[in-house]
Amino acid sequence: MTTTATSVPPFVLITGPEQVIADRALASTLDELRQGDPDLEVVRLYAATYEAGSLGMHASPSLFGGSKAIVVHDLDEAPDELQEDLLAFLAAPEADVTLVVTHKTGQRGKKVLDTIKKSQSRVVEAPAIKSDRDKTDFAMHEFRRAGRKATPDAVRALIEAVGKDVRELAAACSQLVADTTGTIDDQLVAKYHGGKVEASGFRVADAAVAGNAGEALRLLRHAIATGVDPVPIVAVLAQQLRQLVKVGAAGRGRSADVARDLGMAPWQVDKARRGLSGWGPEGLADSIQAVALADFEVKGGGRDPVYAVERAILTITSARNGR
Repeated sequence: MTTTATSVPPFVLITGPEQVIADRALASTLDELRQGDPDLEVVRLYAATYEAGSLGMHASPSLFGGSKAIVVHDLDEAPDELQEDLLAFLAAPEADVTLVVTHKTGQRGKKVLDTIKKSQSRVVEAPAIKSDRDKTDFAMHEFRRAGRKATPDAVRALIEAVGKDVRELAAACSQLVADTTGTIDDQLVAKYHGGKVEASGFRVADAAVAGNAGEALRLLRHAIATGVDPVPIVAVLAQQLRQLVKVGAAGRGRSADVARDLGMAPWQVDKARRGLSGWGPEGLADSIQAVALADFEVKGGGRDPVYAVERAILTITSARNGR
């Protein structure tokens, strides 16, 4: 058997809490190694079940030769025995063995991390995707990676529908790419995820902030009927009101610049600017207080969580309409 050299160095570190990115980095690394050796042997070791000496045993040359990749999962949970074995291997690595280590977060395993980084290694970052701006960037990258164009409204609708979980967001992007052609717009997203969008807290909040009490209450009841918990609905109401306040205080400027300063996505800035029409400082203050009370009640401080949200919505729409 012959092998072809690859650009993968002897040590690879995948660090960061975002599992979707970490999993892809690991899969990509193994695929790259298999291009050099289709018969690559992959050994996986997990911190939670590690037994002392296992790394050295698996790293020993095989009677049949060939290259090997040893993947050590969750260094951040590693017992002392695994850390000691890793340091010993890093000091005297075996030929034809690629060591891939994953580490989510924290200081555990720091000496191993520092040693890998100082060695001939590849370091892949898997940063957390939490904010709407992060999710917007992630979704846009997913579509660009697939050679597809998506409108900002489409990305916004997709995040509102499935953006709570990054893995689900990635799957939704893949589905749209596989099942459709041309530019992905909000109508396509509505076709595939309309039920989720319709029932989401974002639609409830949009209607409330716009001063449309009847529509906001209708969407709230539909959301509750389809199993949406009142807690995240209140959270979205609070988020949108805070965004109005922050964008209003930021003044003029390019949406992209304001978004960067505030940690928001540009489309959120544009949306908040449109939503500010009809709002005054007192109305926003009253609405934020109403949502704070609703948040207390839906988390156990009141007897009827749904009524608490309805009351907050009515306060918001009245404040928006100047009543």
